[in-house]
Formats: sequence, C-alpha cells, structure tokens
Amino acid sequence: MSAVQLSIETQDGAARSGRLTTPHGEVATPAFMPVGTRGSVRGLHAADLNSIGAEILLANTYHLMLRPGAETVSRLGELQTFMGWEGPVLTDSGGYQVFSLQPKVSDDGVVFKSAYDGSRVELTPEHAIQLQETLGSDIAMVLDELIGLPASMGAVRAAMERTLRWSERAVAAKQRTDRALFGIVQGGVDPALRAESAARTAAIGFDGFGIGGLSVGESRAELRIALDAALPELPTDRPRYVMGVGDTEQLIDSIARGVDMFDCVLPTRLARHGKVLHPEGDYSIRRQEWATDSNPLQVGCDCPACDRYSKGYIRHLFQTKELLGGRLVSIHNLRYTLRLLEDARNAIGAGHFLSWSRDVLKRRRPLDTDIQPIDD
Repeated sequence: MSAVQLSIETQDGAARSGRLTTPHGEVATPAFMPVGTRGSVRGLHAADLNSIGAEILLANTYHLMLRPGAETVSRLGELQTFMGWEGPVLTDSGGYQVFSLQPKVSDDGVVFKSAYDGSRVELTPEHAIQLQETLGSDIAMVLDELIGLPASMGAVRAAMERTLRWSERAVAAKQRTDRALFGIVQGGVDPALRAESAARTAAIGFDGFGIGGLSVGESRAELRIALDAALPELPTDRPRYVMGVGDTEQLIDSIARGVDMFDCVLPTRLARHGKVLHPEGDYSIRRQEWATDSNPLQVGCDCPACDRYSKGYIRHLFQTKELLGGRLVSIHNLRYTLRLLEDARNAIGAGHFLSWSRDVLKRRRPLDTDIQPIDD
C-alpha cells in the first residue's frame, strides 16, 4: 500500500475535492503548498502557517543538500523536527533549481556548480531519492530534466525520454516504504508528447504524479493544452500535482481539470516586493494613495495582517525598509491563496464550481505591472 492515499469525496465535472492521507496527517484537496525553499517559508514560522490554514509545505532538495546537508537535517530529527512543522512535507528533487544553473546534463545525471561556493556538485536520479529519504519528506519527487520553452520538438522529446529513464531508476532506488514517490510528466506544450509522457509515467507506477515542465515561459492557454493532454492518461485514484503554479487564474484552470495539488513561490515572492493579492485585482502597497488609508489590505480578510494592521502602516513599513512589511504581506498573500483553494473545495462540494470560478475571474481586474518580481 502507498504511504499516501487520496480519497475523492466530491466531484463536480472534472474538478474534485477530497483528502490526502500522509504519514504526518491529512490534507484537504485541492491543496496549495507554501514553499519553504531552504526549510523555511521566507520570514514566517510554523505558527504563522498554522494560523492561515496551511496543511502541507514544500521544501527544496537542491538547497538543503548544499546547506546544511541532508545528513545534518536527519540528525536533527528529519524535516518536521528540523523545521518545527508538524504537518506533511513534499520535497522537490531540485531539478527546477538546477535548470537555472545551466548544468551539464547526461544520462548519468546532472553536474553543476553550487550557488553557495561554486563547488562541483553531481546529482543523479538515485542520489536525488537517497537525499529525500534522508531528509524524511512525506513525498519525494523524481529527478527530471526541465527544458525552457519555447524549444524544438526534438529537444522536448529528448528531455521527456531522459526523464522517463531517470524515473525508472528512481523507482529502483527507493528504499523507504513509509514515504511516497511521485513521478513527473514532461512533454512541453505538445499534446501528443504530454499524453505519451503521462501514459508512460503512469505505467512505471508511482504514488502520485507531478505535471512538470511548466511555469517556464508557456502561456495560460498552453498550460490548459498540456493539462488536457496529460490528465486523462493518469490514474484517477492518485494525486495529480501541477508544479510551480500559484496565480489565481491558473489555479482555477487547473482545478477545473482535476488537479489536486499545487506549489508556488509567487505569493511570498510578490509580497516581499509589496504586491498584495486581492480578489478584485492585485495591487502595490507602495503606492502613495495608501499612505493615509486606515483599511486593511483586504476588507473582510481573516488573516492576522488584515486583522490588526492598516494599509497606511504596511506602506510605511515598505517605505522604511522594515522587514515586518514583507512578512505581513506574505501572511496575507498566502492566506488569500489558501482561502481560494478552500472556496474551490466548498464550491465543488456544493456542485457549483463552474459558476463560482466564473464569478472569481470576473471580479479580477488586470494585475499591476509597476513592481516586477525577482528571483529568490
């Protein structure tokens, strides 16, 4: 039996809600995972995350293998004890981060320079599994080859084929039966390649499935094409996880197609630069118009930031470069995202997901473009 079990409780069209049972507790699905890249959601602690309804976190194998090292995390009690977080943790394999370092890729694995000290680092499919089992995450991801888009059909197929070969090696390397392993579907935005990758990944046999190779330059329409091709080829009784998606529109598009899990740095990355997520359209708290505004970031929001602080005060924090500003907007933005998923689950349960999603999207005006996010 798998170390994680998905129970679908309600379905409305393709959209579905249920519960994911893991070694460290249950998670309501569809679920959003705040990203704790280095074992910490930037600027927040476990009590903050509990207070806004987070149930599962994502941590990054690439960063943790370099600092402090997987063995150090293990000696300190594995990820939950290390992070002071009692709930489930999913670790990605590090493939996305390695992709940004322009590694040398071969069938053996990837070789790259550490972002910390420039030292040579090698990561193989087997090593990626060993690291994640040492970290003790509830869900581990296979190492995959990510390719930026647009790309030639030949390059996309080559990355897909290598990911499939690495996936078979990852399954053979898995040792812990008390932890789960997810495969990753590649194939770019070509429907035939996506469907083929999904079918062949499903045939290998995994506890769940990530839809990878997205958030690398594709449009919203191309995301839909990729999902429409891949999802029908995946088992309906296993979790489906779209990797790196966290904006309102793409979350709704994905849930409508039957996706169960998401992660993204977007809510906290935008927050650190003053961008506030809001049901009627996102805005910059840095604007002069908020200087004397006594309202919260979002009227009616139940997050700790909106419960206590005004727009004027939070703008002041950004103007004076106080760290509390980014922390408060991070709390709000994550609560906005987690509430969106809660509302989606409720709408699915009530049988009116389609009308709910139309209402949500209709309310939102175009995003501000005055502040551009930067890398972590």
